[in-house]
Amino acid sequence: MASPDRRRSGPGRRGRDRHGRGLRGRLVPASLPMSRTRAEMFDDLVLDSVEQLEQRFSQELAGVEFAVEDVPPDLNVYDSDVLEDGEVPLARLLPGRPGRHGVPPRIVLYRRPLEFRAADHDDLADLVHDVIIEQVANLLGVSPEELEG
Repeated sequence: MASPDRRRSGPGRRGRDRHGRGLRGRLVPASLPMSRTRAEMFDDLVLDSVEQLEQRFSQELAGVEFAVEDVPPDLNVYDSDVLEDGEVPLARLLPGRPGRHGVPPRIVLYRRPLEFRAADHDDLADLVHDVIIEQVANLLGVSPEELEG
């Protein structure tokens, strides 16, 4: 038989950790920036950059998908659709296939290689923007300067 002062498990313990010491939950409220992961902050940088472009080129970018992957896939040789720094892929443009079961164009950014090359958050934001500009310019067949200007 359990002693009466021993904490109960189940519904009577609401909100306490397994030792009955405190409330379970986040250490930092979701509204504070500290609660954002690096991946979420990176996604925000991509979205900000894409939104800037879509304001000016909404028709041209209507069917384009943007994606983020942590690291590039292991391939022996990368095609010309890959933006590289040295031999490390930073992003990839998948042009898509029109037709009945068409696949929309897709631009994939590789988060870890981009983060590794940035000195700080502002540098990362600039790098992400530059990579997106480069890939969109390749997709549209224009120079990156035309998209910036």
